Amino acid sequence: MILVAGSSNLDFVVQAHHIPAPGETVLGRDFKTFPGGKGANQAVASARAGGVATSFLTAMGNDTFADPIETSLHEASVLTHIVRSEDQPTGTAFICVSDDAENAITVAPGANLALQAEHLPNLQGISHLLMQLEIPLATVAAYAGAARQQGVCVVLNAAPVQELPAALLESIDVLVVNEGELATLSRHNGTVAECLERIAVPTVVVTLGHRGSCARLNGTFLVQPAYPITPIDTTAAGDTFCGSLVAALSLGLTMRQALQSAGAAGALACTRLGAQSSIPKMAEVADFLARQPAASADALDTLGAYCGLPAGTYS
Repeated sequence: MILVAGSSNLDFVVQAHHIPAPGETVLGRDFKTFPGGKGANQAVASARAGGVATSFLTAMGNDTFADPIETSLHEASVLTHIVRSEDQPTGTAFICVSDDAENAITVAPGANLALQAEHLPNLQGISHLLMQLEIPLATVAAYAGAARQQGVCVVLNAAPVQELPAALLESIDVLVVNEGELATLSRHNGTVAECLERIAVPTVVVTLGHRGSCARLNGTFLVQPAYPITPIDTTAAGDTFCGSLVAALSLGLTMRQALQSAGAAGALACTRLGAQSSIPKMAEVADFLARQPAASADALDTLGAYCGLPAGTYS
């Protein structure tokens, strides 16, 4: 079983022609609310897209904002461990989605900050612990340390990005970041490959948006080109990737296979509106993958070159 520990938010989503610049007012169109939060999204992705038994530790307020999130988790067959905050509301996120499928997100953490070290459940039967950074960093570090001591594989999606203490990095087995987060954590403005080499974690996976993904497993590099789609909303695409990736790894798939599965799930999520509502089912991911041709040598070389990898140093 996978344990996801992280945030739960109710997303307030407005569609608009473009994302407003500082000081600009934009007239939006459709408005909807969706269950979200990086932790909850990744738990749903693990269970729904990855098809793996998943447990989710989170904190919510004692309010109606929590109801649709709990319903979504239940419908995805996620087992929940909810810490109920009496003085903080359920977390919220305010999202503007532009016509070109990009988004801008502001998060009000609320009850997510109430998740503390003592709330970690028994880890017996847990193979992987997946976390993000929308809960207190001290809590993330405590959970990672406890999991490492018990032989649980620790996966961290370092988003929203912030400085990570050395002790936390030492407890992480797999780090998942996007390109901007990679540059921040590596403190380097060079190529993707150079930045990956500067992260002191055994396995680092970087998502590259419409280009695909790249992974470093100790000294070995893998590149996985993206699948062609027409995006509608990229919200939760990264979360879908993370949850699906960990689910695949927990099933014993190779990193190559995990990158393919996670990339397919993330791609499908981009073709639908919302966060958890956009996450595909496992059968949909399998059907999508079955219809994709194998990545060509040219596609691999193009992505490898973008990452700054010399020919022959990746697969």
